[in-house]
Amino acid sequence: MNAPAEKVLNCFKENFPSTPEMYFSPGRINLIGEHVDYNDGLVMPAAINKGIYYAVAGNHSDDINFYAIDYNEKFSVNINAIKKTEGWKNYVLGVVHEFLLAGKPVKGFDCVFAGDIPQGSGMSSSAAVEGGLAFALNEIFKCGLSRAQLALLCQRAEHNFPGVKCGIMDMYASLNGKKDHVLLLDCKNISHQYFPLILDGYRIVLMNSKVHHSLAGSEYNVRRKRCEEGMLILESKLNINSFRDIADATDILPYKEMMGEEIYDCCKYVIEEIARTKKAAELLQQNDLGGFGKLMYETHEGLSKLYKVSRWSLDFLVEQARQNEAIVGARQMGGGFGGCTINIVKENAINGFIEQVSLAYEKRFSISPEAYVVETSDGTGKIKERYS
Repeated sequence: MNAPAEKVLNCFKENFPSTPEMYFSPGRINLIGEHVDYNDGLVMPAAINKGIYYAVAGNHSDDINFYAIDYNEKFSVNINAIKKTEGWKNYVLGVVHEFLLAGKPVKGFDCVFAGDIPQGSGMSSSAAVEGGLAFALNEIFKCGLSRAQLALLCQRAEHNFPGVKCGIMDMYASLNGKKDHVLLLDCKNISHQYFPLILDGYRIVLMNSKVHHSLAGSEYNVRRKRCEEGMLILESKLNINSFRDIADATDILPYKEMMGEEIYDCCKYVIEEIARTKKAAELLQQNDLGGFGKLMYETHEGLSKLYKVSRWSLDFLVEQARQNEAIVGARQMGGGFGGCTINIVKENAINGFIEQVSLAYEKRFSISPEAYVVETSDGTGKIKERYS
């Protein structure tokens, strides 16, 4: 058992009398397909070996007791008195609330959790928190939901309690990941295919800008609203009902003035990113990592110049990667306005890359970035060992 799981288990034993079940819920990376999961797009995420560890046990009462180790905070509430509150509590209470709305037989329980996903890094700690708790409650109270249904439940939870109008990708990837694979997730039909991730001497390195983002801080929701407003115009003009129905971004150029620049740019980016993700799947099948990497750079350009969710810190990190021949591709990852870049780096050049980029970044911004070499992981599930 690794250190975070041991810490969670020991904390549970110190605070509660029952024997818990142990679960791991991974964070996720997204190789390509950013900000299109709420636009009927295709995305290419993978679960990773960093995430949230849970100890959960029913307590034969109507009381729910949480201990969030990373915040050193306890919180208790009667299951019949759940309501919106603040901070991390909304993410777990939102999940319980959705089970109750669905009429599932969830009762009181004790819960301890902690993680090794850096906050605000863009690896989706919120989805790991939601998915881990949802998976545990589904098992413990025998609710009978599938992984896809759990992902949709977690998405509703994040919409309704924290108030982030997120897409389905983060929760779905966390719950359905497969080691050594990426998912090609169709966010319109909520279905997926697995593709082997063959890196052949390369590794995935995340560079954390240490500039934290907050999706709930409204900018995420602003981008979603722009896309919705653009789609209303395109539905009436092109007789379509999804960005997936638009073959080429030039098809929307006649409506640029009607949309206004901000809405037009967002819609243009979405159409181009869906096409890039389709192409990326073909390149993976051809084992063309170089071609795949070029698409990652194109995605970052779109996120920065069209969707406008990048920041100076992320643009700088991607430009540093672009100048390094050992990097085949790099881009901003996650919601934006901070967090990580994702880089595909030649294995024997990782240490040099991290050192060079860190020195340049610190010299420019007086901030020390953090680097993580991550591996793909299976999705949310029970930790195999049983503990007494």
